[in-house]
Amino acid sequence: MFYSLIIPVYNRPDDIEEVLKGLTKQTYSNFEVIVVESGSTVRSNEVVAGFQSQLNIRYAPTGNHGQGFSRNFGMEQARGDYFIILDSDIIIPPDYLKHVHEGIQHQQLDAFGGPDRGHASFTPVQKAVDFALTSFLTTAGTRGRKRGVGEYHPRSFNMGFSQEVYEATGGYRLPNCGEDIDLSIRIHQQGFQVGLIPEAYIYHKRKRTLLGFWQQMVWFGKSRINLARLFPGSLKPIYFLPLVFYAYLLLTLILLFIMPSLGKWLLAMLVLYAVAVTIEGSLRYKSLRVGILSVFTAFIVFLGYGYGLVKYYFQQSDAYTQPAEAL
Repeated sequence: MFYSLIIPVYNRPDDIEEVLKGLTKQTYSNFEVIVVESGSTVRSNEVVAGFQSQLNIRYAPTGNHGQGFSRNFGMEQARGDYFIILDSDIIIPPDYLKHVHEGIQHQQLDAFGGPDRGHASFTPVQKAVDFALTSFLTTAGTRGRKRGVGEYHPRSFNMGFSQEVYEATGGYRLPNCGEDIDLSIRIHQQGFQVGLIPEAYIYHKRKRTLLGFWQQMVWFGKSRINLARLFPGSLKPIYFLPLVFYAYLLLTLILLFIMPSLGKWLLAMLVLYAVAVTIEGSLRYKSLRVGILSVFTAFIVFLGYGYGLVKYYFQQSDAYTQPAEAL
């Protein structure tokens, strides 16, 4: 099977170079690469040119219309039987495509998704963000697993689908803000076989600052509201769990003033949770600093996502047409 790898990039020549280096080391070699330059001011054309002798690669410049439409632009030029969508801020293990190919063949998949992981080279903040996105104490460990909330929906930092799926769905219909889940839902609705390939993981570079992670989580909450408007009834009660965290914090503050003994008990539970996060984060990454930072990123998951949900639930305008600032 011949694969077309579609990789949009926005102002990240250093990152795309690392991605392409990983692709030169793949143990499965029947693929092409299409790098879509999405309106960057810092272009990657020279980086791509440097890999012409090592990869079957093409450079496709376009405007900054959002990552969804950039991926469509790349797929319009692709020659593969199967399209693989990757982000530009990843590290690819040498056996990635081998595992993709084996998983698709074994499970007879029309579309697949793969997990993302943290890498040993990540900064302490990036490792803490990785913890917050993957720990049972924060997201119940559902990211990149077979079992989660409802049917499995691949994410476009690491997903793929056949040319038949692309022709049936038309690819992405949103530029960003939930564009991958929207496509995944429509793939399911068309009756295609969708599955997770656990071995086909990539290392996903996390946000480098706590502020950047906050903005990302607000965006995730916003995306969930956008999807609910497209698919009425899809906003399940579990997605509002971060609001329970808000309610818990508010109740704790109120009770500390009017019923101090009960307020202190609730505060103690919150401290115990923070201690549990610190311990797990420290053990996982063998760093107390990462464990402490994980407390902040865990709180950001609940507070940022919840804020995005509430803010955009009551906001009538959509963000479907806003171009992404970074891919």
